[in-house]
Amino acid sequence: MIIRLLYLVFLLGVTTTSIAQPKTPATGEIMYHVFQRSFYDSNGDSHGDLNGLRQKLGYLKELGVTSILLLPLYEADCYHNYFANDFESIDPEFGTLNEYLSLVRAIHAQGMKVYMDMETQYVTEKHAWWQSAVGNRDSPFSDYLLFDDSAHNTPATMIFGLRVLNGYDGRVIKVTTVNLKSKQVLDYNRRLFGFFLDPNQDGRFDDGVDGFRLDHAMDRLDDKPTLIDLFASFWKPLVDDLKKINPGITIIAEQADWTDYGFDYFHRAGVDRMFGFELRQAILSFDKSQLIHKADTTLRLCPPGKQQIVFLENHDIDRLASTIEDRSKQKVAAALMFYMGGVPAIYYGQEIGMQGKNKSFGNTDGNNIPVREAFDWYRSGEGLGTAMWYKRSGPWWDEVNNKANDGISLEEERADSGSLFNYYRTLIQVRQAHPALSGGQYSHALNDNERVFSFTRAHGPQRVLVIVNLSNEEQTASLLDPVQVQRSLFGSSRLKNNRIRLLPYEVTVFELK
Repeated sequence: MIIRLLYLVFLLGVTTTSIAQPKTPATGEIMYHVFQRSFYDSNGDSHGDLNGLRQKLGYLKELGVTSILLLPLYEADCYHNYFANDFESIDPEFGTLNEYLSLVRAIHAQGMKVYMDMETQYVTEKHAWWQSAVGNRDSPFSDYLLFDDSAHNTPATMIFGLRVLNGYDGRVIKVTTVNLKSKQVLDYNRRLFGFFLDPNQDGRFDDGVDGFRLDHAMDRLDDKPTLIDLFASFWKPLVDDLKKINPGITIIAEQADWTDYGFDYFHRAGVDRMFGFELRQAILSFDKSQLIHKADTTLRLCPPGKQQIVFLENHDIDRLASTIEDRSKQKVAAALMFYMGGVPAIYYGQEIGMQGKNKSFGNTDGNNIPVREAFDWYRSGEGLGTAMWYKRSGPWWDEVNNKANDGISLEEERADSGSLFNYYRTLIQVRQAHPALSGGQYSHALNDNERVFSFTRAHGPQRVLVIVNLSNEEQTASLLDPVQVQRSLFGSSRLKNNRIRLLPYEVTVFELK
């Protein structure tokens, strides 16, 4: 009821003095992509929640995080909260609207930003549009959904041609596609997104998100013939109108095709950031030629004023620690993520080496639970706040990755100076201390060794050189273009006469004269 009352205020267009906050530079931004249901449980119901996340903001500051990307918050039957029952209600397992607003204000008070994940292209049979429009052509929402028949008795399929999703908890969830060609739907999205930018309409934005992630954004949604040219007819108008409310926001889009660099989204949809899927593949390949090629395309060709998010994990793909078991290689991958360019994003638990791979347990969304397990706070694997909402709910529990005394927990790693957690903290501290690393232009630096990858970053008067041994053996490399080192910023090996000898999987960073 509270959110609907505030939402009504927004719909009525209460006049306020808008104070457009200037967009702060992304220099130094470190994103933390949190699956909030699995992060920290504040009330003992085993579900991570908004108050739990607020209680752990100190941990994120300790790590070095400067912005938080949430998964959807709206009410839904799916545990991941995509496919909404009601876009205007906070999932009660996460908390209340007031608790959400308290979280946003607390994040801002810490000097951090917050982004909200939104996917308004689909609704379930519990949504008001479905309940009113299915079988009723006279419904005020008859134009809001797609139908397979003229009588509007059969809602259209969703992604992959599906009509039904099977929940991990046994729920059968009917889903359909929203008609993004409807002017009423576009207007609704303007109001919905706009509400979360400035809930109390005071123009200060201290209670509003700093931007949105547009999940599964497409120019032609799921190859449906009626949903074409959506960049021009839906996404660009929506983005433009949101930036009229707050010019300082950042719009992030997830490309449906993970081989797409996202340039079309930048130019035609007006978004600010895309995900560097291809660069991620290159980093995990440990192949120098792939790194050179993908970095040149992802970073050097990125349009001015736009950015790529550089990441190793997210809620849809296998955990890095289960893909690459060698901890030394995990550290190299992390260094490349933080130092190559773009905006680095940590998926919750990545910083402590949490494990998990997507499984095939049948037709169920439980297949993805292994990459969305509870954050491992404690040596014992369980304890106050551990969000094991999936406990004893299916075969994913029988193969759970979270185990006691396995060296993979915040409690164990905090005290270990050589841990992955402390390595992440050090990487971030070095990055934040040097503008060239946090916001400089990437350029490949030639050397004579196919197992050694080197590049420079330049910002204003500062220029740094990063040299990485991609192999498990010592390597010697000579730079083909002479440089002068001012000082070493990271790593133990030294560059002398443009030549360096590197330990296995060593990362070195030098500030140049």
